[in-house]
Amino acid sequence: MFSLEDYIKTVKQNLGQHSILLAREIKKTINYNFYIDIDLVDYMAFINPTRFEISIRMFSMDKEASEVFYEGEDKTIFSGSTQVIPDIKYFQLSRENKKEFDEFYENNDIEIEREEHKAFTEWFYECWKAAQGHKMNLPSYFVIHDDYKSLDLRANKWISDDEKWE
Repeated sequence: MFSLEDYIKTVKQNLGQHSILLAREIKKTINYNFYIDIDLVDYMAFINPTRFEISIRMFSMDKEASEVFYEGEDKTIFSGSTQVIPDIKYFQLSRENKKEFDEFYENNDIEIEREEHKAFTEWFYECWKAAQGHKMNLPSYFVIHDDYKSLDLRANKWISDDEKWE
């Protein structure tokens, strides 16, 4: 029998196994030589719930919510996007438990998604702090793909898309 509490506990444990990797990769991005036209960076999580995988990319953005690209010759300047971490598993499901899990998910999908997103965000934020993300010289946000709000990593508070792009 699945429970929300046990499921999320397992998700957090699985994410925790990748914390050192994530912190190391975040630290690399903090030290990039960002193109001067970049106004902020978005660390975006892409979640594949059918495969229980999460990946994170960092995008360089302007205030019009457009990705910024540098077309000059200086190879040390960063713009565009980069993979922070590839697909990692946050949950393992055996074939024997699939039917039971599907029923559990169907009965709790809203709560599961809310708690998963909370776990992903807390994990990223803790790794951000471990990587000394506050040293980033640009406003930085964590967002789950297709969500309408972002975590302002400097202030550790949620903001709407309207606030982010003002």
